[in-house]
Amino acid sequence: MTFEAMLTGGHPNSLGNTLDVVELVLSDERRLQELIDTYGSADEVVRLRVSSALKRVTIEHPEWTVDHMDRLLSEVAGIDQPSTQWTLALIFDLTWQLLSTTQRTQALSIMRANLSHHDDWIVLNNSMKVLVKRDPDPDALRPHLDRHATDRRKSVAGQARKALAAISK
Repeated sequence: MTFEAMLTGGHPNSLGNTLDVVELVLSDERRLQELIDTYGSADEVVRLRVSSALKRVTIEHPEWTVDHMDRLLSEVAGIDQPSTQWTLALIFDLTWQLLSTTQRTQALSIMRANLSHHDDWIVLNNSMKVLVKRDPDPDALRPHLDRHATDRRKSVAGQARKALAAISK
């Protein structure tokens, strides 16, 4: 059974068979390519579950994910879906020490663009958390953080204020 078939169906907010897919990848690193290929699904729920699975695999084996980082930074980063974008921010953070200078620059660019243009609260919160921790020029974040500090959503505003406090230290 393909990963796409395994990740299809069920309630959109459920994990479905995500944990089974994670176990299959963790038992055979070669299947990570197949998991990433599944980002090509037309089904956004499948892509959400791919993101969940990839995050879980990366927590266990960040070095495996780094082997696919160029594809994540290009092809996958181009997917206009919040779950993909917020998961990438977490993956960039989990793999940061293993990334090349070029990959770090690309990751920062993706997260900065999300902070600047995205409206999804999870994308914004995860991008802020990772950027405050990883961006070598945190003062460049200040205008975005100032704007998000007055966001109508409490979690976004709170995360922005927390980030502003962190870069002011």
